[in-house]
Amino acid sequence: MEREYGLKDSIKLASNENPLGPSPKAVVAAKRALKHAHFYPEGSGFYLCQALSKHFKVPYESIILGNGSVELIEIAAKSLIEKGLNIVMNENSFSLYKIATLAMGGTVKEVKMTEDRCHDLKAMMKAVDENTRMIVVNNPDNPTGTYRPFSEIEALLKEVPESVLVIIDEAYKEYVRKKDYKSAQCLLEKHSNLLVLGTFSKAYGLAGLRVGYGFSHPEIISMLHKVRSPFNTNLVAQEACICALADEEFVKKVVDLNETEMAFIEKELKKLGLKFTPSVGNFILVDIPIKAGEFFEKLLREGVIVRPMGGFPYSVRVTLGTRRQNIKFLKATKKVLNL
Repeated sequence: MEREYGLKDSIKLASNENPLGPSPKAVVAAKRALKHAHFYPEGSGFYLCQALSKHFKVPYESIILGNGSVELIEIAAKSLIEKGLNIVMNENSFSLYKIATLAMGGTVKEVKMTEDRCHDLKAMMKAVDENTRMIVVNNPDNPTGTYRPFSEIEALLKEVPESVLVIIDEAYKEYVRKKDYKSAQCLLEKHSNLLVLGTFSKAYGLAGLRVGYGFSHPEIISMLHKVRSPFNTNLVAQEACICALADEEFVKKVVDLNETEMAFIEKELKKLGLKFTPSVGNFILVDIPIKAGEFFEKLLREGVIVRPMGGFPYSVRVTLGTRRQNIKFLKATKKVLNL
């Protein structure tokens, strides 16, 4: 972009990356691990799974690692979906669920969102039929940043047939500071058809190392392992994630910054007269008076990259950055929209 438009000091606010980067302790661990890069990694990520087990109080045998949580989505689809079967998901949520299902010959039943851009869990439940094998809830949701209270997730799990795998994707859980929100992992003992996903790509700042994880009943984990490729998470990533997980002070710093900048962005967007969807993630869906693609192109020329969303033709998703980056986005927005 800088080469094409002759720009310098451009900023990328398109991929929900952590503006503070990774924990310094994780970086040290990664550098140390590079000395052993001529060896293959431990296949199942034994020590990282042990660290996850201790940190989240989840049994070791209930954990699986993925090359990002994206790979676990693909593994679940490979394990459960074939022609004639379907999944139920929110119409505008993370597209990989749809792509993975179609790749396996399955069909996707997309359920409309509520007026406030939340998952309509009751409507999703009604969409489940005898050919449904997965129901997917992004909590918090991407790209809207909305969430469903724990009580509603708990109620959904009580209704879903045991033949349907319920996937709760919690990629942004670390950012949520709402009293009625809680990870679904505490429901694992009650529901053997639950798979809870998490990632090191967001609050932990390790998107480039590609590590996600899943919690489920040991039988589900065993089924997923049969499809998982060997050495799917690399040696350097495993070591970095162990140290990132332990650096709770750094994660708090990340979440504190996000909370401060969210309040700042919301305040400034209101001053500009722009509407947005209240978000609990590290991004915000902003409504604009011109088509998203046009707005995206105009912002590029100002050195700012955001993400136009297919399901929202007049909205863009903006990752929260540092104060300097957020001010640059706001100034560019004001300029291109003549506000």
